[in-house]
Amino acid sequence: MRAYLARIDAVLVQAVIAAALSFAHLHDLASAAGQDGWKAWAYPISVDLLLVAAWRRLRRGGARAAGWCWFLVALTASLGANVATAGLLDLDAVPAWLRILVAGWPAVAFLGGTLLAHINDETSDVPAPDAGEPAAAIAEAAESRPVVAPSPVPVPAALINHARKVAIEHRTRTGEPIDTPALRARLGVPAPLAEAIAAQL
Repeated sequence: MRAYLARIDAVLVQAVIAAALSFAHLHDLASAAGQDGWKAWAYPISVDLLLVAAWRRLRRGGARAAGWCWFLVALTASLGANVATAGLLDLDAVPAWLRILVAGWPAVAFLGGTLLAHINDETSDVPAPDAGEPAAAIAEAAESRPVVAPSPVPVPAALINHARKVAIEHRTRTGEPIDTPALRARLGVPAPLAEAIAAQL
């Protein structure tokens, strides 16, 4: 346990050091590009917030292309500042194209953050069923579903439970029981596994 805590502490210390250095490089680059005072300090915050927002989108699943796109944009901005302040760029004579990129970053970050915040998950607008509703909804869905022969594909219990929630949400939203193709699309599983799950709902 002590060794585990020591490893965690080392990781946290390393993360804090890396974040502080990256933060300083972004500030220095923004300052050299003509963004003085509080504006120079706002740039690293903006880049880091966009990184975090994109990473959260990737962790939540759904709209992964948008998540990866904005994650790479923010990562490029961070890495670019680190490289630019490593002596490869004269910070006393920042080129015009870099000044343009730095000046345009707030609009880019605002666009990325807004898009990431307003990309709804597929089920985010579905109202949660009442506490007494799931059992009845599942039973009704089971009665109205055609009988499917049991599949030899093993299905984890956790996946079955998740599929039941998806089926309930689908029925609440559409008024119809979910079919196997829709269940497969929602769960992102192969067809044989989707059929095995449908057989057990």
